[in-house]
Amino acid sequence: MTLLDKLLQLLVAVLVFAAVMGAVLLVADRVRGRRTDLVSGIAFTAPAFLLLLVGLIYPAGRTAVQSFLDASSAGFVGLDNYVKIFTQPDLVVVLRNTLLWVVITPILSTAIGLVYAVLVDRTRFEAAAKALIFLPMAISFVGAAIIWKFVYAYRPNQQGIQQIGLLNQLLVWLGMEPVDFILQRPWNNLLLIVVMIWIQAGFAMTVLSAAIKAIPSDIIEAARLDGVGGLRLFFYITLPSIRPAVVVVVTAISIAVLKVFDIVRTMTGGQFDTSVVANEFYVQSFRLSDLGVGSALAMILFLLVVPIVVYNVRQMRKVDAR
Repeated sequence: MTLLDKLLQLLVAVLVFAAVMGAVLLVADRVRGRRTDLVSGIAFTAPAFLLLLVGLIYPAGRTAVQSFLDASSAGFVGLDNYVKIFTQPDLVVVLRNTLLWVVITPILSTAIGLVYAVLVDRTRFEAAAKALIFLPMAISFVGAAIIWKFVYAYRPNQQGIQQIGLLNQLLVWLGMEPVDFILQRPWNNLLLIVVMIWIQAGFAMTVLSAAIKAIPSDIIEAARLDGVGGLRLFFYITLPSIRPAVVVVVTAISIAVLKVFDIVRTMTGGQFDTSVVANEFYVQSFRLSDLGVGSALAMILFLLVVPIVVYNVRQMRKVDAR
């Protein structure tokens, strides 16, 4: 497909979108002033519902069906693809790595962001300190992965060869041998997780800092008058007061971690036992052309995300009901 063909497709898509929105506005204008609220509602929600149907519901249903078919989606194989995922050693490693990401990243990112928010709260250098930890949020996952790929970069310790990786240069300065960190299993997974924590800690700090500032000052003052301070003030006053914000941060980071692809793909390509479900879905579907296993991995990812979203919605409803 040439560049001209792509531009023509883009132009057609824009024109179709403009035509649909024009039709919606025309219908809404025609029924204005009449008792046709239902018609107006349908007119405005129909395009969104259509996009949702075409862009989300239909692909999800098709993926669910393909997860029960063979590699070419030609024959029904039942649960064989799911059995393969939970029994084949390479795919079991993928599930283990994903579990490791989901357990470690949200907890450490939230903890670091919370501690940082508490420490810099109402200090003279608060703005600069917050900007410093928030900066990684402005970097794409691919950009962050490239930065940390250079941090972990390895060169053999030979005469005339200088290290370009920050960590290995520090090891050389300390008189130690350089290490190819990306090949160190299973620690290489933890090194990739560090990149995600580096990015998400700024998000956690921003949300939790806002929640801390929203705590009524009279509650803090009353607690201090009762002799509560330091860690007791944090655990008995601050943390319970910002619990809804902590839940939102943990669930949001958990969802982002389940979908992580860019970091793994950029730094290791899923090699050296570092692949996760999102990356393996890409490999199985587009590199190995096994649509059955790829679709099954996508469904597993979907089933992992749904409970987190449901829990987050329930917690937010409880907060709104107070």
